Amino acid sequence: MKKFKTESKRLLDLMINSIYTNQEIFLRELISNASDACDKLYLASLTDKKVKLVRSNFAIMLAYDKDSRTVTVSDNGIGMSKDDLDKNLGTIAHSGSLEFKEENAADPVDIIGQFGVGFYSGFMVAHKVKVVSRAFGSDEAWAWESDGIDGYSISEAARENHGTDVILTLKNDTDEESYSKFLSEYELKHLVKKYSNYVRYPVKMEVSKSRALPKPDDAPDDYKTQYEDYTETDTLNSMTPIWKRKKPDVTEEEYNEFYKSDFHDYAAPVATFSLNAEGAISYDALMFIPSHAPFDLYSKDYQKGLALYSSNVMIMEKCPDLLSDHFNFVRGVVDSADLNLNISRETLQQNSQLRAIAKRIEKKIVSELTSMRDNDRETYEGVFECFGRGLKYGIYTSYGSLKDPLAELLLYYSAKQKKMITLREYLEAAKNNVEKNTDASSASQTKDDPANSATNDAADDVTTAPDSVADDAETKSAEDSNTGITIYYAAGSNEEMLAKMPMVRSVLAKGHDVLLCTQDVDDFCMSVMQDFDGAVLKNVAGGDLGLETEEEKEQFANIAKDNEQLLEAMKEALGDTISKVVLSSRLADIPAGISAEGPISLEMEKVLNAGPEGKDMRASRVLELNPEHAVFTKLTEAQDQGDLEKVRLFTNILYNQALLVEGLPIDDPVAFAESIGELMS
Repeated sequence: MKKFKTESKRLLDLMINSIYTNQEIFLRELISNASDACDKLYLASLTDKKVKLVRSNFAIMLAYDKDSRTVTVSDNGIGMSKDDLDKNLGTIAHSGSLEFKEENAADPVDIIGQFGVGFYSGFMVAHKVKVVSRAFGSDEAWAWESDGIDGYSISEAARENHGTDVILTLKNDTDEESYSKFLSEYELKHLVKKYSNYVRYPVKMEVSKSRALPKPDDAPDDYKTQYEDYTETDTLNSMTPIWKRKKPDVTEEEYNEFYKSDFHDYAAPVATFSLNAEGAISYDALMFIPSHAPFDLYSKDYQKGLALYSSNVMIMEKCPDLLSDHFNFVRGVVDSADLNLNISRETLQQNSQLRAIAKRIEKKIVSELTSMRDNDRETYEGVFECFGRGLKYGIYTSYGSLKDPLAELLLYYSAKQKKMITLREYLEAAKNNVEKNTDASSASQTKDDPANSATNDAADDVTTAPDSVADDAETKSAEDSNTGITIYYAAGSNEEMLAKMPMVRSVLAKGHDVLLCTQDVDDFCMSVMQDFDGAVLKNVAGGDLGLETEEEKEQFANIAKDNEQLLEAMKEALGDTISKVVLSSRLADIPAGISAEGPISLEMEKVLNAGPEGKDMRASRVLELNPEHAVFTKLTEAQDQGDLEKVRLFTNILYNQALLVEGLPIDDPVAFAESIGELMS
């Protein structure tokens, strides 16, 4: 027996116990080695006229024996001589495949192996490994054998044809590990399907099957079909990856079946698209957009990522670095022979490669979603309903840095148009409304005073612009871009309730649209974006919306001045629960409402307080009063009469009513009920 050198023994121990983290990949490594052996002989058939072989001649055989506890991987590839066994298996981390690849760099053969350590992964599950090999063109066969501890032996052996058998004698089961699971037909088929499904050579194994026996001629009427068990050699892998085939050669049904089979979905995807890149990093990608969201999409246990392959061999089932969090719903595969894998081939050495691929994939996904939005709106709305929340979170968690690529994909329900629209469509409708009103106003002025029509055009533009643009230069800017246009939105639990909100109805009454945002992330997303293509985003429940005319502002200022003591008395009655009491023209037909000023909106307050760490989060609340409502007259009368108790009573009732309208909890429901009872009595 040849002894491993001290350094080799330590390195071998490292190979077996430290480098690999997943025992089941031993089969992937051995099948990859067998594939490389076939590739080497196939290359020889291309360069040596004496070697008459075609790819269809090659195969990889898999077998197991429960009694002897062995798993065997065989190939009819190039084989190894005695010296090859000594050099390739007796020298740790010597890669015969990499050496072969470097010597034949100009030839079109994609060798999988790189490090010369994959073979030793067998010692993770086996206490003894035996390799029987016969080099192509040789009459001699040799056996290499080792327990992976002290050393190895090489002896003469017998093998009928060229190729290699790797025979693993599995370890005995322990309380922590069950090695016997690898001695089952089901498990071996599963591992081949999972890791080596697209190895270019057939991986074959004898499998158990059952078939119906012929019905006897004299069978009685109540005869039940009899079955017999038999074994048959089956090919376990698909060999040709669907993502390597030309798109015109693949049917939609084939794509759908691949998706449902490999990604365990009962429904076909709504979109299938591919990406083929050549350059410093060449790769093929095939991606799918599911028709529905998985049940755990927004749970902490959900794992995103595309399946990562290298030379048709799966490296990672889900590589998270290939997908942004906001596109975590996309499924698919990426395959590249240019990846710099680490020694275990379980992860990559250079994350810059993944970042480059992920960047291209991100652009491709955005492009496909954009095309779907523009050309198949119904399907896109279904996709957005399932996955739109993630796009909004992408904008929010990036502090708005992802606004440009993602904001164009957002959809919101339009209170005016009664359908889902994009922010871009909101802007186009707003600009069309401005132009329509401007044209109508100009025509009216021309009819009344043709001589002054040119002079008055600018004034017309100012008065009909959404935010009362102050001068002609700013109006022209608003027409050329979106500066001066405001996108109004309301955030709440459902569209029906939002549409009834007085502040929403007030904005609609002034001719503007309001986007009804019903997801918990909406207000956060809008606040982070702040604007869209120059148009300001404003929450109708926020501060001053700028919709009052100068005349209205002056009128309200005078009313507030005349009732200054009343407003102060109401603020004092409510104490620190509000920041101030103001008069408002946006309350429609209700006496009072609640708005917020500052970075936290009322909807944010509700969302944050619903979270585990958001207790007692408060927006800076403002109580708004409708001076045109009859209740305000009652308030002024009570103040003038010095009935401060009545002012206090009205104030508390109005404040709590406003909270109910906004869907906010009342601090003291009992006191609220008592106040109503006192007022009624």
